[in-house]
Amino acid sequence: MPAGTGVTFREADADDAVSGVRPRWVALPETVEEVSAVLRSCAERDLAVVPVGGGTKLHWGRPPERCDVLLDMCCMNTILEHAAGDLVVRAQAGVTMDALAAALAEKGQELALDVPFAEGATVGGTLATATAGPRAFRYGTARDLIIGITVVLPDGTIARSGGKVVKNVAGYDLGKLFTGSYGTLGVIAEATFRLHPLPAARRWITAELDRAELPPVAAALAASQAEPSAAEVDWPEPGGPLTLAVLVEGAAAEARAETLRALVGKGSVTGAQPPWWGLISRDEVLVEVRFPATGTPAVLDAVAGAGLSLRGSALSGRVLLESGGAIGENELAATVSRLRERVEAAGGRVSVLACPYEGVDRWGQVSGLPLMRRVKERFDPGRRMSPGRFVGGI
Repeated sequence: MPAGTGVTFREADADDAVSGVRPRWVALPETVEEVSAVLRSCAERDLAVVPVGGGTKLHWGRPPERCDVLLDMCCMNTILEHAAGDLVVRAQAGVTMDALAAALAEKGQELALDVPFAEGATVGGTLATATAGPRAFRYGTARDLIIGITVVLPDGTIARSGGKVVKNVAGYDLGKLFTGSYGTLGVIAEATFRLHPLPAARRWITAELDRAELPPVAAALAASQAEPSAAEVDWPEPGGPLTLAVLVEGAAAEARAETLRALVGKGSVTGAQPPWWGLISRDEVLVEVRFPATGTPAVLDAVAGAGLSLRGSALSGRVLLESGGAIGENELAATVSRLRERVEAAGGRVSVLACPYEGVDRWGQVSGLPLMRRVKERFDPGRRMSPGRFVGGI
């Protein structure tokens, strides 16, 4: 066990496994300086480290090549600063998203990231996996809302970028770089976000559509001056009808919702959020499809033949597919291959976020892989941070 850090360690158990790989120890730092001490000690001993927040997405990504220390950020759970007048919040990585939302709501504000698993997901984990929710269409993703970050590099160096910079890493926007990095570049310790006022009112338009009806409706919604915040699709049985839910927020929400209902051509307006809104299960198989608006018909056609349920944004061009039950490795590999061929032909891409099988190609061809490998070499030349978890074995 790494010694001389002043940090609490415990022996790992089966519940600490990362995609099936069990670490030797779990470290529980309470400050940025303690995170630094752990990484310095691990660097001296050539120990591999995997950071973890709430553990809601530890089964995402590939299994790490090795995992000696699981760096549990649960004790770093303080909201450090909330400048309500400036619509800015700074929080430690272990703060859960629901705790952050509750604190901000007391001041009539929110961080507009509708992440799944909000009851367990943390600030650090949300950034590390670049999780996006329904309202990304209006407010953007985590990369758009983060304005400052504190990270600890694999050698223990503490680096900051964005607001209140103390030490920067020249030439890099650390907030954008570390968002979606799956813990392969270092440890996210703190983050600063831009906030929005809580909307005065919310209304949802819900309607059942046939598959062919969705693309023109989605295009009309995206261009509408009634400004929907999101439009989510729930398609539990591809081949059958789907449910479209459109969110309107803010001033004159009722009137704007009625305008959008008329645009959709059917459905009803309600103040109740659909029970499935923005949620995904913790299924072992989860596939993400991203695509341009012009690719919507082709994506729907491809999904209809894939046998996977669909939920996601018709406006942002991001949907998630789930198996809804047991599926074998060969069947899943063939399904992903066919899906990827058709989606890529329409200008999109397919990523397998979660999968229990080694034989399934999770990312396909990634054009920026050479650059990503150079960045990995720059930040983690010893390959000690979550080695192998990300695209291309990074």
